[in-house]
Amino acid sequence: MKNKLLNNLIVFMLLSSTGGLLFVFNRNLSFLLFSLFIICSFFLLSKGLKSKNFYSSLLAFCTVIALFIINFFIAEVQPQSLTKYSFFGVIFFTTTLSLLYFNNQENKNALIDSLYFILKLILFHSIISFILYPVVENNLDVIKAYMNNGEEKHTTKTFKYLLYYIDISEKPEAQVTLFGINLVRNSSIFWEPGILQFYLNLLFFLEISFFKRKNYIMILTVLAILSTYSTTGLLLLMVQIVYFLNRQFDKKFSGILIFIIAVPIYIMLSSNINTKIYGEGESSFQKRLLDFTQPLFIAIEHPINGIGVDLDKFSNFRTDFYPDSDLLQRFYKSISVTQNNQTTYRGSTNSFTYLLAGLGFPTMLLLIYAFLKQQIIRRHKMIFIILIFVSAMSEPLLHKPFFFMFIISGLINFFDKVIANKSSLL
Repeated sequence: MKNKLLNNLIVFMLLSSTGGLLFVFNRNLSFLLFSLFIICSFFLLSKGLKSKNFYSSLLAFCTVIALFIINFFIAEVQPQSLTKYSFFGVIFFTTTLSLLYFNNQENKNALIDSLYFILKLILFHSIISFILYPVVENNLDVIKAYMNNGEEKHTTKTFKYLLYYIDISEKPEAQVTLFGINLVRNSSIFWEPGILQFYLNLLFFLEISFFKRKNYIMILTVLAILSTYSTTGLLLLMVQIVYFLNRQFDKKFSGILIFIIAVPIYIMLSSNINTKIYGEGESSFQKRLLDFTQPLFIAIEHPINGIGVDLDKFSNFRTDFYPDSDLLQRFYKSISVTQNNQTTYRGSTNSFTYLLAGLGFPTMLLLIYAFLKQQIIRRHKMIFIILIFVSAMSEPLLHKPFFFMFIISGLINFFDKVIANKSSLL
């Protein structure tokens, strides 16, 4: 019982540190408490560290730290902020400790079991908060998060710090009226609906791949994903439905099921995409398009060293960076879209291209290789990879603890083999 409680709390902190409002509003304190809690958990379990796990984790941590230290000194935009790079170190430390904690347990499925449990709690919270919005919308308090320079970072609304909603005064497009009832895009305990959709899609994946395939969980998860009204979420849900139905049933029967289930989702998805590209949500699409293309061209111009991952330096650099217009226009023409914005000062929503521009191709390719070798999710790995990469390309998540845990897992797997081979030679 004690093990499960500790496991669940650590997984909750992992998920919260990757897009959760708890870490948005109390980042430094939350990471400090997270680190202390994991360290204390080792003592509470009263189990000695397995030497193989310890040394593999230490080598994985040192490898990532070394890569970022090298980048700190050789990044083509200087000087980089030591404070911001140190914070990356905190992220890697908590991530590695979390993975070491779970790898040290006898139950090799402890992480997956706790992840499944916490994701179900998030599902229930998201359903409840979405349903109760019309009841509590006139009794919400505004809470704000600020950056170190005093600039406003994020605003959300809350009901008694139990339910959280997008501030529609800042994002009026997030609210819709259906049959006279006001509804708002579902974000649950996260700062953006696009983050919630990832965790809900992950729950859908785990329910089918690892657990009992409970119909009510899958139905509720689908409804919760629909409530986020996230283009990425709807797309990933469709991909999963098509994939798993094709594997579960014969082609003729699966085709009928796919048609029945996927058509309503497709209609909603196509409407969403049309709104994002041509309608009220065009600015969101334009920002994501710019966050894909501009950092990619920055990486092409600075392929080896990158420009560094100091977000302030990255934002300043991209303000005056204009990619090769001919090449870019050919790219836009190939995907039949128009880019209205040429540059921006804001940070990137695309964590994949942001890290590629910041670290350069060699380091980024190494991190991608490590992710592909991760040992946490082994079933239906291709679908899982799609979930991670598509979500990381639409939200700033890849360099956060839960996502980076899979990269650390791949490095640990590599060093496990190195240590095993060395032992066999002695």
